[in-house]
Amino acid sequence: MTDRPLTLMAVHAHPDDEATGTGGVLARYAAEGIRTVLVTCTDGGCGDGPGGIKPGDPGHDPAAVALMRRQELKASCDVLKISDLEMLDYADSGMTGWPSNDAPESFWQTPVEEGAARLAELMRHYQPDVVVTYDENGFYGHPDHIQAHRITMAALEMTTLTPKVYWTTMPHSTMKRFGEIMREFNEDMPEPDPAEAAAMAEIGLPDDEVTTWVDTIAFSGQKFDALAAHASQGENIFFLKMGKERFGELMGMETYVRVKDATGAAVPENDLFAGLR
Repeated sequence: MTDRPLTLMAVHAHPDDEATGTGGVLARYAAEGIRTVLVTCTDGGCGDGPGGIKPGDPGHDPAAVALMRRQELKASCDVLKISDLEMLDYADSGMTGWPSNDAPESFWQTPVEEGAARLAELMRHYQPDVVVTYDENGFYGHPDHIQAHRITMAALEMTTLTPKVYWTTMPHSTMKRFGEIMREFNEDMPEPDPAEAAAMAEIGLPDDEVTTWVDTIAFSGQKFDALAAHASQGENIFFLKMGKERFGELMGMETYVRVKDATGAAVPENDLFAGLR
């Protein structure tokens, strides 16, 4: 036995990703006395600047945006009661196809082995019992999300640790409800073209392939407030338009697929720490 606390490590790409995908579990497990470690891989410099200035527009300063987003990230961590924040500070690569994808200093251009070695050091330090990141497609294809997946899985191979490992996902039933609510809040939103609709249909998993359903509705208010802490990106955060009650209805259950496990805990499960306590 050891006095080391149970530890959750979430590896995310940008400031605000921690709240969208895992804000509920981070808040819930912190409340249960579990150590929560957030690793944020990029500086978020491709986000909106003050006044909604977009990347590439005159007056957009990636360094200033990164500083602002660091402050917002720390505020989000305070809301979620995250124990430890680690920032790898790679340059934000931007969305798929942006010129910033090709910048030599961008996260997307960073050799996987380099990022993985840095993350492996953090894993050895914190010795997480549970690690959460994205799937191979970064959930929806964002280059930095894909890279975060790659360095996480490579880092695990560099250590002798055997944590439970999860990838964030969303059941198709929730994706359908999400689409309906988006149309409710955006009545003028056009129907997606067939190719876009087909791509959306590939996001997430069939409900019966989701291994882990964690009820975080009691913490959905914290999750909402953590998202709201990223005020500079509010225009891009659709969920904030819902208000807390509707947000909790849609986002109060966080879902994952378990990809590594040494506990033998049965699935489906309702606790990332099933078999560990």
